[in-house]
Amino acid sequence: MESPAQRRLNAIQSHLLPSAVYAAEDESLIGRNVTSSSSSPPFFVDQQYSVVLPEKLQTGKWNVYRSARSPMKLLSRFDDHPEIGTLHENFVHAVENYRDYKYLGTRIRVDGTVGEYKWMTFGEAATAREAIGSGLRYYGLEQGACVGLYFINRPEWMVVDHACSAYSYISVPLYDTLGPDAVKFVVNHSGIKAIFCVPETLNTLLSFISSIPSVRLIVVVGGADEHLPSLPSTPDVKFVSYLKLLGQGRRNLQPFFPPKPDDVATICYTSGTTGTPKGVVLTHGNLIANASAFCRKVKFYPSDIYISYLPLAHVYERSNQVICCNNGVGVGFYQGDNLKLMDDLAALRPTIFCSVPRLYYRIYAGITNAVSTSGALKERLFRAAYNSKRQAIMNGRNASPIWDKLVFNKIKEKLGGRVRILGSGASPLSPDVMDFLRVCFGCMLIEGYGMTETSCIITLMDVGDVLAGHVGSPHAACEVKLVDVPEMNYTSEDEPYPRGEICVRGPIVFQGYYKDEVQTREVFDDDGWFHTGDIGLWLPGGRLKIIDRKKNIFKLAQGEYIAPEKIENVYAKCKFVSQCFVYGDSFNSSLVAVVAVEPDVLRDWAASEGIQYEDLGQLCNDPRARNAVLAEMDDVGREAELRGFEFAKAVTLVPEQFTLENGLLTPTFKIKRSQAKEYFAKAIANMYAELSTSEPALSKL
Repeated sequence: MESPAQRRLNAIQSHLLPSAVYAAEDESLIGRNVTSSSSSPPFFVDQQYSVVLPEKLQTGKWNVYRSARSPMKLLSRFDDHPEIGTLHENFVHAVENYRDYKYLGTRIRVDGTVGEYKWMTFGEAATAREAIGSGLRYYGLEQGACVGLYFINRPEWMVVDHACSAYSYISVPLYDTLGPDAVKFVVNHSGIKAIFCVPETLNTLLSFISSIPSVRLIVVVGGADEHLPSLPSTPDVKFVSYLKLLGQGRRNLQPFFPPKPDDVATICYTSGTTGTPKGVVLTHGNLIANASAFCRKVKFYPSDIYISYLPLAHVYERSNQVICCNNGVGVGFYQGDNLKLMDDLAALRPTIFCSVPRLYYRIYAGITNAVSTSGALKERLFRAAYNSKRQAIMNGRNASPIWDKLVFNKIKEKLGGRVRILGSGASPLSPDVMDFLRVCFGCMLIEGYGMTETSCIITLMDVGDVLAGHVGSPHAACEVKLVDVPEMNYTSEDEPYPRGEICVRGPIVFQGYYKDEVQTREVFDDDGWFHTGDIGLWLPGGRLKIIDRKKNIFKLAQGEYIAPEKIENVYAKCKFVSQCFVYGDSFNSSLVAVVAVEPDVLRDWAASEGIQYEDLGQLCNDPRARNAVLAEMDDVGREAELRGFEFAKAVTLVPEQFTLENGLLTPTFKIKRSQAKEYFAKAIANMYAELSTSEPALSKL
């Protein structure tokens, strides 16, 4: 007689559906399910991009989603090179296969001027990484020592990172824009032994050198020994230039000390929006699993060129570098100035461009503003071209090439003219902007969702998926489920789509927060699921949509819950808005907003209205400017179908951008909400005071 468990297994088996996609899978990668259920049941395919599994046989709840590309086993290695288990092995693979291919490119000459891109090959980078690693050994650094990287993206960053991998050091990125207190905290918390910096960040280190006793060596990149500033008398700390360390290492070459997949590769400190930085511990295996799953969804080639300008201290850019290395992709670095990024793009002409929604919104606003001021004939031509090409894309057809020739090729040149992949991450990209960019640039635009704690990617849009408004399906190195959040009225039983907190499990998930068991326990449950704090829902096809943030929600006086980031993303499409901070609380019945303006757009508007002003700050304070911006925000809000209480009722315009330097942004360009509240406290109070006098008093019941 069959047991209840056996009957259930038979029932599950009867639901199996054949699919051609699985026939193409490597047989070795489809094994028994070792994560979502201890009894390893078969899977039930009812999604196009995901498969759904029962978390436990006993509960009968089908709530665990996996990639349809690897339904029965979570991926941890590259399909075509399963022998690669560490970052060191990944780079060795690249050197063996692409030794003479160009790898690291820069426009910055030795004398500091800017020219055409000059390239270091994979072979040359390998030679330099051996010298740098040997140099660190020469100065007595042992395996497992933490090495700080305190400068922005440039070839030396990658060389040092490869050296850390080859000699089993742990790299600890230090955001160049973190304040001295945060840098000092990270150095002391992780016990960094050596720091690579540039002359500018060296000055910051010198200001608290006596307060970082673990540091034994400081290496200055981009300066010769004779040009180093006068150094304090600290016999315990040695100062040397990068070039000198390179030479010392070449004369004293040491054998590699290769790491194991479970060894720690890096500690990435996330500043978050409040509190002290948390050290996210990622192993070599974590980062390789993430890259391998990404490469299963998207193909890259040695002929590709990638531009590196997103902070290398952030896992988004770090994971991109692992992928580029594995596929022999050339990496060109920007000059270091975001204002000159468009010039770098024109010189490099990349095929891969990854960014964040903040920049894409600015590109969108720039194009739409240029179209609207180009004259009636050109505007009609653009609309006709856009609508025709968008319709073709949505229907899976090739658009007429005439539209590119007449309209879109000029737009494509803004990014160099050769981009075939646009990547977006860090925060949600609105569907209409995604569609707009796909049409204008005529290339694949892939949005992903992830966190530092998951080695970057959790979900990723599939190639060929033209539906916007979601962040794709789980990639092959993790599984995802939604957990009920009753206090926010999100449950897995919601109709038409299940909703809840996004939880992740698999080989991409971090080991914990460094020296912080309390916060580690807070984000992991007893079954090993990492709780992200983000709220999502499952769309048809097994695709995830981010709809809220568990921590960034607040309630207005009447009890309405507000998700400010959703509203800020809507207002970001307003032509006047460069950045937006939406605020509300339980003491007030409406929202207010602080807007960092687009200077050129506001000046053009003022000129068209005949408004005189002395500087941008005076224009921002002009009530006519505030009214014009608020009216435009209202139009954008109505178009996005914001609910009445989600509209900002007052706005303050500021000429100053939200930046890392003024403490209003995290290194991933998210608003630090508590800091912004304090920074704009006076403006917020003034807006609510104005609203209270302009609105009629409510009658007492």
